[in-house]
Amino acid sequence: MKPVEVKLGETVCEAGAPLTHAYFPEGAVLSLLTVLENGAEIECANIGREGAFGLFSAMYSRVSFNRCTVQLEGPMLRCAIEPLRAEFQQCAHMQDLLVSYSETLLSQVMQTVACNSLHSVEERMCRWLLMMHDRAEGEALSYTHEFLARIMGANRTSISLAAQSLKNQGLINYRRGTMQVQDRTGLEAASCECYAIVKARFDAFLNPTAGAVRETRSGLMSDRRAARKVP
Repeated sequence: MKPVEVKLGETVCEAGAPLTHAYFPEGAVLSLLTVLENGAEIECANIGREGAFGLFSAMYSRVSFNRCTVQLEGPMLRCAIEPLRAEFQQCAHMQDLLVSYSETLLSQVMQTVACNSLHSVEERMCRWLLMMHDRAEGEALSYTHEFLARIMGANRTSISLAAQSLKNQGLINYRRGTMQVQDRTGLEAASCECYAIVKARFDAFLNPTAGAVRETRSGLMSDRRAARKVP
């Protein structure tokens, strides 16, 4: 594991490129973008300190399905895929952890697809800002309307109108490419249900029930696997 620093907008991996490393954000946030033939792109998920990018390559795939860019600057850890794959193949707890996280990330992708298709730009902006607010721990967010339009797959006019509406309601404040959440409770009320659904799924992943894993002398393993070993 080696520490790396990344900058806003930096590309970590292109769609279709081979995955040679996994990235574990410690303060940064990564954005997974679906890229079309005409160059248009839209975010399908984002990854903060709760997860990692590149874990699929430790299990199955060797290439990235998405373009991965930096959405929030900060530190990350980088790990070569081969030792990670070796740990996955021999450690039952690692298998359970990576598969569980992958399932949780997939749930975010599916919810984001529905949100992008069925909810208004203003509702989607609320969801997105809440997710970034969680990761930035209340700090101001350095985003231009152009950046948000690209991430959200919307035109700049729609983004500007949505941002102005949220500002008029006293939910956010922004100037010169910097956004600040002013009323967190109000922003949650103005958001669609997608933020709460995704947050609940990640909370469940990060705080598993007491019976989800069992610690033995040889390490951590799932109850299912332990049951096959214990008479």
